[in-house]
Amino acid sequence: MSLSYPVASDHQLARLLQIGMVLEEVVEARAHKHNESLDDEQDTDIEALLRDAAEESAGHRASLESLVDELEGDPVAYEEIEQLVAARYEADTDTDGVLYDQLANEETAYKFYDDLIEAIEGSDVRFSIDRGRLLDTLREIRDDEAAGVEDVTRLMEARS
Repeated sequence: MSLSYPVASDHQLARLLQIGMVLEEVVEARAHKHNESLDDEQDTDIEALLRDAAEESAGHRASLESLVDELEGDPVAYEEIEQLVAARYEADTDTDGVLYDQLANEETAYKFYDDLIEAIEGSDVRFSIDRGRLLDTLREIRDDEAAGVEDVTRLMEARS
């Protein structure tokens, strides 16, 4: 499934939103894992950043799930969605440290939502859910991801 073409159906939109849900699960799981691996003496700014990222991802996932529930598309198996995420959007796991990994996660999610918004805007299909609300939700999530990139970048710059 490619986001280089307009979204053509409720079913395709549901699949793409499910990919977003998996991306959010990846970000949330990585943030929790990194937070657990930090030393007790680690910087509280990093801990707060990771905690906020995990909470934000859980909220994004809930918003996406609500949209999927409203669509008239059939759900797609988690394993199939997970493969699609790994093939196109999964962040490189070979990173130097917690902040670099978090930056990669935020950038990956931002790029996905930006591509998805563009694919929906390029479509003339009438979806079974309100297009304005759909795009507003996705833009809000994308903006959160952009803010996450900025937060991580600021924290990295403060440490250099």
